Amino acid sequence: MSDPILFEALYQGERHVGFDRPEPGTQQTLYPVADGRLAAAFITTDGSADAIRAAVTEGAEAVTVTVGDPDVRPLPPLLPTASGNALLSGFMGTHKKKWGGKSAPEDEFTPPKWFFKGFGDWVRLPGETLNVPANPVALIEEPEVALVYVNDADGTPHYAGYTFGNDLCDIGLHRRDPGYNPYCKLCDTALAPWLFLGPPPASVTGRVTIERDGATAWEGSFDCGGDALYFRVRDMAAHLFSFPAVRRPGLVNYILLGADEASFHDGFRIADGDRIAIDVKSHGVAFDNAVRYVSPTPLA
Repeated sequence: MSDPILFEALYQGERHVGFDRPEPGTQQTLYPVADGRLAAAFITTDGSADAIRAAVTEGAEAVTVTVGDPDVRPLPPLLPTASGNALLSGFMGTHKKKWGGKSAPEDEFTPPKWFFKGFGDWVRLPGETLNVPANPVALIEEPEVALVYVNDADGTPHYAGYTFGNDLCDIGLHRRDPGYNPYCKLCDTALAPWLFLGPPPASVTGRVTIERDGATAWEGSFDCGGDALYFRVRDMAAHLFSFPAVRRPGLVNYILLGADEASFHDGFRIADGDRIAIDVKSHGVAFDNAVRYVSPTPLA
């Protein structure tokens, strides 16, 4: 049985929350929810699907819409309206393939490298364009699990759930000089709007298809669940939250856990205008985004 799902969206300009994912063309019930109320529910309840639903729907006047209604605009999971109150970051080199297929010893933990991607308004949704700096050395798509945490008023992080994303970056720049890694990560990242209410998934499998001029240019499979990682998810999260900077009260954290090998490792190079489609088959989530090279604005 899959984990329960919820999502937030703007409907006729107002923030709403919905539960589950009905088929296209069917009816969907939405509940109006004030900015921050859903995030607060993960702090004030036990975080279970029933408790969250009760906390945000009690007394709310439901509306019914058709799935696919253009007036419904999905939002990244728990994204605050003040999007500077959300942080997108992640870990590098976490996959077992990069550690000879091994898992970290149970009695020790050496933290993986961490990177910063941006604030909440840097996140892109399915269908939106992923902008990258012009003339990248070599781009790579990275299908990943993204954990979502909400900090309470004391800065204590509360786990909300997980979703999936594409951590697009310039791996060629990183390989040219690992010290350039902060630059290589300054590419847009896509996140699915669905928040899965369950522990970080052990198994996540799927397939990537990259289209060029309407035709498939490259495709391959991936595995990015916890069982595919060298590091234990709980250890990575605990270490990151040992730093006060990510425990700022009210902050929402999106944490990318690391990716499998991808098109770059197969000799493929992503070009301007390519469309990257990620199908997380294990969880029934599919999304795609076009890549656009963006020239810099001349300095005044």
